[in-house]
Amino acid sequence: MEPRDKRALVVGATGYVGRFLVARLRAQGFIIRVVVRDQDRAMATGSFGAPPLEGLVDEWVVARDASELGTPVVDGVHHVFSALGVTRQKADPWDIDFRLNLRYLELAEEARVDSFLYVGVMNAAEGTSALMRAKYAFMQALKRSKVAGQIVNPSGYFSDLTEIFELTRRGLAVGLGDASVRLSPIHGADLAEFCVQRLSYGAGSWDVGGPEALSYREIVELAAEAAGKTPRYVAVPHALASCATWVADRMGPRSGSLTRFFIEGMQRDSVGELHGSRTLRSYYVSLANVQNSEADSTTGTPRAP
Repeated sequence: MEPRDKRALVVGATGYVGRFLVARLRAQGFIIRVVVRDQDRAMATGSFGAPPLEGLVDEWVVARDASELGTPVVDGVHHVFSALGVTRQKADPWDIDFRLNLRYLELAEEARVDSFLYVGVMNAAEGTSALMRAKYAFMQALKRSKVAGQIVNPSGYFSDLTEIFELTRRGLAVGLGDASVRLSPIHGADLAEFCVQRLSYGAGSWDVGGPEALSYREIVELAAEAAGKTPRYVAVPHALASCATWVADRMGPRSGSLTRFFIEGMQRDSVGELHGSRTLRSYYVSLANVQNSEADSTTGTPRAP
């Protein structure tokens, strides 16, 4: 069966990765169905350069609550792709990362789809935050499913590292210890390409990153170079990070979970199979170019070529 004869359902389609998944599947000729809460928002350009879904989707399903989901959502679907998850949104990871994904998996099992691919996160088994535990719990459910479960764990997204560029542009970068922890961040388009390639692999789990592995300090240096700043790195002792987690836990479950998620991510290596061609240096240069263009439009001052 050719791709154009196959229907792919993408959930979490309005997020950074979801939008790139839709674009990649469209380029491969799949019939694309998406579930969104707000179609107008989905058709606009996403954050961090993620593409708009206008013109890329064949079938729209608008659902604001899990109670609205039923078997018609997966009727005729061959492959399900889930990029559904909480990061900074005001939502409980157990409701989204676990229960809502589990609902889609149940529907996929009833419809006997060919595969269910989930975009997870590396080192989920070791995470102590609610976010990591919810993701890991769903991964285990997917591995036990009757559907061919495919789990792709990225090292981290370029979008996640935008904040480092913004801090460095202001002349300061903060990290844990000597910043020797390594990761291999990946662009959304390269991750989407990797995911679609897994369709022919059957059930499995893969850790993936971009084309290069970098230490946190090297990432700061790349950001400083692109921003035209002198790198200024401030090392935060691990003991102080533990204190920050303790305080965040007492501010509320959401605050504690996000703090644990980001601090734990800065304490262990996350290097997956190197993949793709888009580099973090190029991404940071593009951010700097946008900043410069916005400054020029505000001041009306031409920049030197």
